[in-house]
Amino acid sequence: MTSAPLTADAAAAARARHDRSFLGHPAGLGWLSFCELWERFSYYGMQALLVLYLSNYLFMPGTIGKVAGMDALRAAIEGVTGPRSPQQLASAVFGLYVGLVYLTPIFGGLVADRWLGRTKTVVLGALLMAAGHFLMAFETALLPALGCLLLGVGCFKGNIAAQVGDLYAPGDKRRASAFQIFMLAVQVAVIAAPIVCGTLGEKVGWHWGFGSAGVGMLIGLVVYLAGRRWLPPEAPRGAARSAAARPPLGRRAWQQVALLVAILPILMLSIVGNQQYNNGFPLWSQQHMDMEVAGFAVPVTWLQAVDALLSTGTMLASLAFWRWWASRRREPDEITKMALGCFVAAGAPALLMIPALAIEGGGARISILWSFAYALVNNIGFANIMPVGLALYSRAAPRGLQGLMIGIYYLHLFFGNSFVGWLAGLLETMPGSRFWGLHAVLVACAGAGLLAVKLAFGRVLAADEAAARP
Repeated sequence: MTSAPLTADAAAAARARHDRSFLGHPAGLGWLSFCELWERFSYYGMQALLVLYLSNYLFMPGTIGKVAGMDALRAAIEGVTGPRSPQQLASAVFGLYVGLVYLTPIFGGLVADRWLGRTKTVVLGALLMAAGHFLMAFETALLPALGCLLLGVGCFKGNIAAQVGDLYAPGDKRRASAFQIFMLAVQVAVIAAPIVCGTLGEKVGWHWGFGSAGVGMLIGLVVYLAGRRWLPPEAPRGAARSAAARPPLGRRAWQQVALLVAILPILMLSIVGNQQYNNGFPLWSQQHMDMEVAGFAVPVTWLQAVDALLSTGTMLASLAFWRWWASRRREPDEITKMALGCFVAAGAPALLMIPALAIEGGGARISILWSFAYALVNNIGFANIMPVGLALYSRAAPRGLQGLMIGIYYLHLFFGNSFVGWLAGLLETMPGSRFWGLHAVLVACAGAGLLAVKLAFGRVLAADEAAARP
C-alpha cells in the first residue's frame, strides 16, 4: 500500500506534468501569485510610507514621546550605534523592521512544518498582518503594529513560496521561471502600492495610507482561500509523521544544507544596492532631486512605483531572454545567473556617483531621470538574483525541510536590511559619491563571491542528474 507521503508526491508530480493551464504552469501558481500580489501590495504600501513617516513626523521631538516603548528601543539602538538624529533613528528602525521581516520566516517555516501545516499558517499570517496595518493608524501603537506585521510576514512569506515549489516535481525545469512569474506578481503590487498607499499617506494623511494597506491584505486572504483546491497537498506534520515524510539526510544533503547556509553573507552583499532604494535613496532624493514635473510635485513614494514598473519590465525581459537562450544553448545554473545579476546590479549605485559628484561640485538639484537610470540598471540585475535564489533554495533543500530552508534563505535579507539601515546613516557623514561607490563595490564583490562558490562547490548544489554526471 502506498504511504501518504508517496501519495502526496505522486499527486504533485502528476499535477506538475499535466497541468499547464496558467501560462504553461499549474493553475495553483496563478492563485498563489495573485494572493502574493495583494500581500505585497499591503507590505510595500506600508513600507513606502514608513521611513518618511518616521523621519518627517513620528520621530520628531514633538511626537516621538507618543510612541509606547520607544524610549527603550531608542536606548537599545543608540547603545550600539551612539546618538542618532531623527533621520538616522528612522533609517535604523526601518532597517531593523525590514530585516526582521526576513528573519521571522524561519519561525513560520517551523510552525508550518511541525504543527499547523502551510495553509493554516499562511491564513494566520494574513490575519496578523491585517491587524498590524490597522494598528499603524494609532501613533502610540507603532511597536505592537510592527510586531504583528513581523509575525504575520513570518507565517506567510516562506510558506507561500514553499507552496509554489511544491507544485513541481523535483526535476521540472519550469521551477525557476515559476518563481520569476511569482515575483512578477510582486512587481505589479509594488507599482500600485506606492501610488495608492503613498498618495493617500503623503497627500491625505499617514493613517489613510496604512489603512489602505490593511484592506489589501484582507483581499489577499480572500484570494488565497478561494484558490485552495488548486494548491499542493499538505505534507505530513508532527514528530512521528515528519520522520516518515523526511528520510535521514545523507552526506550530500548535509553538504547542501551547510553550503546554503554558508553563502548567506554573500547573498547579503548582493542586495544592498537594491534595498537602499527603499531606505537611503528616498531620503537622499528629498534633499538633492528636483521632484517637480510640469508644475506637479511628485510624491517621493512614487519613485518606488517607478522602480516597480521598470522591475516588471525587466523581469519579463529576463524570462523571455532565458527562454530564448535555453532554446539555443545550455541554460546556466542558478548560481551563475545570480553572479551575472550582481555584476549588472552593481552598475546602478555606480551610476549615481555621476550626479553625486555634480552636487559636490556645486551643482543644482539633479534630474528625476537619475531615479529611472538607477532603477533600470538595478532591476536588470536583480531579476536574476532574488527569484533565482528562491528557486535554488527550493530545489536544493532536502525533502521535509523546504519551509525551513526557504526561511533560512530569507536570513540574508534580515542581515542585509539591518546592514542597509546602518549604511543609510552614513548619508549624513559621507559624500554621496563615496556612499554610492561603496554600494557598487559591495554588490560587485557578491558577484565575485558567487563565482568562487560555483568554481569550488558547484557540484554540491547541482541538480541530482548533473551531480551524478562524470
